[in-house]
Amino acid sequence: MTAGTPGGRAAKQATTTIPIVLVGIGDAVASGVVASLARPGGNIAGSSDSVPELMAKLLGLLKEVVPHARRVAVLANPDSSPQSGMPTFKAMETTAGSLKVELERFAARRPSEFESAFSTIAKSRVDAVVVPSDVVFNDNVAALVDLAGKRRLPSAAIKAFAEAGGLIGYGLNFAEMDRRAAYFVDKILKGVKPADLPVQQPTTFDLVVNLKAAKALSLTIPPSLLLRADQVIE
Repeated sequence: MTAGTPGGRAAKQATTTIPIVLVGIGDAVASGVVASLARPGGNIAGSSDSVPELMAKLLGLLKEVVPHARRVAVLANPDSSPQSGMPTFKAMETTAGSLKVELERFAARRPSEFESAFSTIAKSRVDAVVVPSDVVFNDNVAALVDLAGKRRLPSAAIKAFAEAGGLIGYGLNFAEMDRRAAYFVDKILKGVKPADLPVQQPTTFDLVVNLKAAKALSLTIPPSLLLRADQVIE
């Protein structure tokens, strides 16, 4: 088992015979890990967390809370597959155009680069920050929340981001995705070929709004957004 796009690519390079179960890989087809979602082929099975429209939705939610936002920073991991990240950014650009928002990307490959990335973001005078789903970012949400808070930047990312103190979180239930990996392991151990198990995509998403973070930023959450939230942290 492995999580994320870099782990999936590394596992594929390591073996073509030992079954591999992917957990939350990005765009598995664009990154070249599987031939198709319906028929992955080879020795790979698992789930994808790639939903390009998800980050576009996140941008829209952030705009609801910060209606004056005109420039929004997008944190990006250059070590993730450029091909797999392109659909997500294109979806965000389409939404940004309709919201009259300009996007600007800032790079961070590892936690040691977060500080410099946010320092550059703050100097660029953007109005808010979106952190797309990426295995490096997802595993370090507390650090990202802290950096955004210190610079008083309204920010949005995965569900766990808001649970850790960020303003808005929207996305998958990764714990459930991890548990779902046991389904693939069970099937493979019972003799099913990985190539015969379609890569599963997420179908449900949760919205978390953190009122503590909003208060610290002197922001008011629209009542309509609170009504749509699956979880409100007070």
